[in-house]
Amino acid sequence: MPLFDYRCSDCDQTFELLVKISDTPGCPECGGQNMEKQVSRPAPPGQTEALISRARAQAAKEGHFSNYKPSERPRSR
Repeated sequence: MPLFDYRCSDCDQTFELLVKISDTPGCPECGGQNMEKQVSRPAPPGQTEALISRARAQAAKEGHFSNYKPSERPRSR
């Protein structure tokens, strides 16, 4: 079941709810049934360059290279 944003017309509250696509939930705040599905912003990609570089710096500081590709890891002698 996906997460959807809803706005209650009765109490003007906005909620993010986990519901089936075909269901229209009641308002968890006031119990009203006048819920409008809102347009949600798409989530940004999870693997940004800044996130990857911070994870790699932390891994190098801790002495392991699990966040690196095999071609980027230092070679053992």
